[in-house]
Amino acid sequence: MTVPLGEMTVSGGAGGSEAFYEDLAAMGSLTDDVAGETLSISLAGHKYLVNPDLLASAVLNPGGAARFEGAMLGALDGPSGLSATSAAIGLRGAALRATNQAYHFVDDLNAKALEASRWLSGVSVVVAPELAVVGGVAIATDIMVNYHGDWQRWLVEHPGMIDQVLGMSPGVLSALGFPTDLATLTDLAAAAYPDGDPKVSDMGLDTDPIAVDPPDNLGELFNGLDHRNGTDANVDIRKVTQPDGTVAYIVDIPGTRVWNLPGGDEGSANDFGTNVDAIAGNPTVLQEGIQQALRDAGVPKDAPLMLVGHSQGGIVAARSVDPLLADGYNITHVVTAGSPVGGIPIDERVQVLSLENNGDIVPHLDAAENPASDNRTTVKFEHQTGTFGGNHAINGNYTEAAKQLDTSTDPSVRQFRDSAGAFLGGTSVETRQYKVERQP
Repeated sequence: MTVPLGEMTVSGGAGGSEAFYEDLAAMGSLTDDVAGETLSISLAGHKYLVNPDLLASAVLNPGGAARFEGAMLGALDGPSGLSATSAAIGLRGAALRATNQAYHFVDDLNAKALEASRWLSGVSVVVAPELAVVGGVAIATDIMVNYHGDWQRWLVEHPGMIDQVLGMSPGVLSALGFPTDLATLTDLAAAAYPDGDPKVSDMGLDTDPIAVDPPDNLGELFNGLDHRNGTDANVDIRKVTQPDGTVAYIVDIPGTRVWNLPGGDEGSANDFGTNVDAIAGNPTVLQEGIQQALRDAGVPKDAPLMLVGHSQGGIVAARSVDPLLADGYNITHVVTAGSPVGGIPIDERVQVLSLENNGDIVPHLDAAENPASDNRTTVKFEHQTGTFGGNHAINGNYTEAAKQLDTSTDPSVRQFRDSAGAFLGGTSVETRQYKVERQP
């Protein structure tokens, strides 16, 4: 059954603003080259003004020599000559570079202004608590009057409140005499969850029909991740063979399975502690388990490798890029669904596709927008169920969004699909399942 979704918006990627900025910079460099070549031609042309043969001919035909000199000077140094043209082209190149720098400056300024405004809002809660009371009363009234007391529905329809509260927290603590920032708070939370070492168990080949059917498109790619989300295995490695015999590998990483407090059940690699550690940028037992599974599966390091993750799985996928590249693996693509990955830097050699439901609060847990770089495409869509779980679920939510992307004509989406050809449309697929746990 097809679930209708609302309007989709795409940012970043080949058609994004960062790609436009890079085009401006490239045009500026190219324009500089043209200006330099034009000036070189002009300088080389001046030698003909003092050519010995020309000077000798002036004795016999002074009028003709004078006309030649005048025409040559005009072509070289006149208002429309090569020298003036070179200068104009150089100015154009400088203008393009300045425009590129200005765009970057404004983007950085806007991001810092947003961060500062949230910090100041946190300070105001402490300095003028009456403002917080007024705001809280207004929200409570809205929930009671317009949402009949359903605070969950109110929050999933206003997920930006998560960004606001997280962004305010450093300001609140600073006003109370504990100067800090969001990264430090995340590190403190991560310290409460010791990570440990992975225990990786090979659960054999998956013979489910979906595990032996090669994915032909993004929708089927997400169906495979959804299948893994409902099994005991928490990692799989799909070996996709193309008609020409070449192979590529897809790693599926599902989301959180254990929501434990510090000191609780710490055996699962898909627990809340992995979430906190991954967002903080620390190595996680799940990330290390994936690397071990790749070695156990005998994945060739030169084979194209794609990581696909939902929720926590997307965070771990993004965090795994640098360690896998450092280990020599040819990781080329990352796909995330409902994951807070905006604050995670990803190597520009890796193409990233991130799907986010506007009503899903989980992608807001890092209080950061995804970068709009030319290797990172973010697709946001509308699918409102009124609940946390419904808006965050992969099946009938992110799977449906992926299906719609298969027919998208957006240049960023189309470029990502084209670049992922090694993983789609194969003749066969072999799926090996692994269970990664935290050793006692």
